[in-house]
Amino acid sequence: MSENLNKSSINEAGKSKSNDSEQGLEDAAEGSDEASREKIKSGSPSAQRVQRPHSSPPRFVTVEELLETAKGVTNMVLAHEIVVNGDFRIKPVELPEDSLEKRVKEIVHKAFWDCLSVQLSEDPPTYDHAIKLVGEIKETLLSFLLPGHSRLRNQITEVLDLELIKQEAENGALDISKLAEFVIGMMGTLCAPARDEEVRKLKDIKEIVPLFRAIFSVLDLMKVDMANFAVSSIRPHLMQQSVEYERKKFQELLEKQPNSLDFVTQWLEEAAEDLMNQRYKNALPAEGGAAGSGDSLLPNPAAVQNYAYLRLLRWDHLRRPFPETVLMDQSRFQELQLQLEQVAILGAVLLVTFSMAASGISSQASFAEKLKMIVKILLTDLHLPSFHLRDALTTIGEKVCQEVSSRLSLCGFAPFTTDKETVLKGQIQAVANPDDPIRRIMDSRILAFLESCLASGHQKPLPTVPGGLGPVQKELEEVAIKFVRLVNYNKMVFSPYYDAVLTLLLPPKTKCPVACKVSFRI
Repeated sequence: MSENLNKSSINEAGKSKSNDSEQGLEDAAEGSDEASREKIKSGSPSAQRVQRPHSSPPRFVTVEELLETAKGVTNMVLAHEIVVNGDFRIKPVELPEDSLEKRVKEIVHKAFWDCLSVQLSEDPPTYDHAIKLVGEIKETLLSFLLPGHSRLRNQITEVLDLELIKQEAENGALDISKLAEFVIGMMGTLCAPARDEEVRKLKDIKEIVPLFRAIFSVLDLMKVDMANFAVSSIRPHLMQQSVEYERKKFQELLEKQPNSLDFVTQWLEEAAEDLMNQRYKNALPAEGGAAGSGDSLLPNPAAVQNYAYLRLLRWDHLRRPFPETVLMDQSRFQELQLQLEQVAILGAVLLVTFSMAASGISSQASFAEKLKMIVKILLTDLHLPSFHLRDALTTIGEKVCQEVSSRLSLCGFAPFTTDKETVLKGQIQAVANPDDPIRRIMDSRILAFLESCLASGHQKPLPTVPGGLGPVQKELEEVAIKFVRLVNYNKMVFSPYYDAVLTLLLPPKTKCPVACKVSFRI
């Protein structure tokens, strides 16, 4: 037997989780790569094991359905990227060097420009290709105009009147250089300040064919600038509509691929089991009697969701498929994971250093900041595969001991003994092991802080940073803000699906407050 989420119930749940908004994003791109992934079964034990819904059986789809699905996924990813990534920019297409596509493009372009050069070299010159290029330039310039640019629109239409240009060409009265001069002037008026230098260089080109070629090159850059301007303009409006848009697109994907929530179900199930295991262990009496039972051990859906998000910060991205509903943000979660690892290592190094150094220098803000900057610089490449943490920590130990000795001498304190240096270097070196007690304490307190941030929702300011994390408070809060924003947006879009899944997974008294019915198929 397999189970599938009912569309009407998901939509009904969605209305109670987000504000009504209109769909306002048109299809912006086509084509997408779909990754096929093998499902991994969960085998972790649980004090009170929950029942997991089985995946829907695979069904055959047509090529048209696959293409339509890929297009929908692409549009959803694009909308999500524009909303979530404040630095989203469209970049010019750069083909790889020595690629077949680039060679073909160069050959075709060379043939075209050679043909134009031959036509203009004839006596009398033939302007057929040149007039077509002027027409393309005209359309491009007009596309840059806003509705209020009526004067500029009239100038472009009058000067680049193709019928008049054709008549001048037939009568031998066409001055192509004069047209190019007008085009360059108009480009200077419409381009972004960053393109002023490129436009200025056009005035130094005297030959017609190289000039036309350079004009089109700069116009392509201006198109990218205009596209990025449009993206920044629609972002505030898209924010209001993106939740409903992404949910609608995902629902369409779910209807075509009913097993699109399999990894989400596994992810939430494991979070619920792990959370119940922790509560069961914490409830065991000290002498080993019977543990507390009943609803006190059962997590509520909100706690399960928050804990599930925290588990994404410890995800094995190489061996485990990422849940479908957070797949578009996988790279962001990976980045957060690396940043938190750096914060944990940085905090652990500072903690053992301050505990070994004299309190008189540990309390000096300038010393603490200098020490932190040194360690951060040496951990900069932590994300690179070639980075060796143990070697870096060895260097860090040397630098830290030098700084501590120097500061103790400067402040007139007793010198840092050789024995203390050896102990401090060893403790810093031990931080490389994730099971190191200091490292585990830092990891545990960081996750506790992030959990508090999720529980507080949109409230400001952020919760108090746990003890021992003070030296890295700034770095931790920066990561926490990114994490909370990412999670809250994901909840707004996909919480109806999470609620429906958790309704199946959790016992009745912990079911979600939203009424999420589930239909069963045989």
